[in-house]
Amino acid sequence: MEEARRLVHQAVCAWGLEGQSETAALLISELVTNAITHTPSRSIRVVVTRPSPSLVRLAVVDRAPGLVPELRPVSTETESGRGLYLIDALADRWGYDLLGSHPTRGAWGKRCWAELRVADAG
Repeated sequence: MEEARRLVHQAVCAWGLEGQSETAALLISELVTNAITHTPSRSIRVVVTRPSPSLVRLAVVDRAPGLVPELRPVSTETESGRGLYLIDALADRWGYDLLGSHPTRGAWGKRCWAELRVADAG
């Protein structure tokens, strides 16, 4: 988890977006936690990209395409289950993409992502 946060912090700061560092690190923490907690994947991949000057995309790739993120009601009495709500509140947009395909086996994994709109530091 700490490695993912460090990667995101370094990337965001390298792009001159230090003001977004904490939000980005919190988003990647929640994405990683969801992949670890809710999938049987033994390994995940963290991806940090800047597809445009005004957008940072944080993603986690796992090998559980059948287990997609879904906002569900959470009881006020439980201590967990709020990660996706936090992602929904902090990200400008979030979602998932199924990866790969096979005629009979289908997708081999998925990429869960969150996007942050940022000011162009350039």
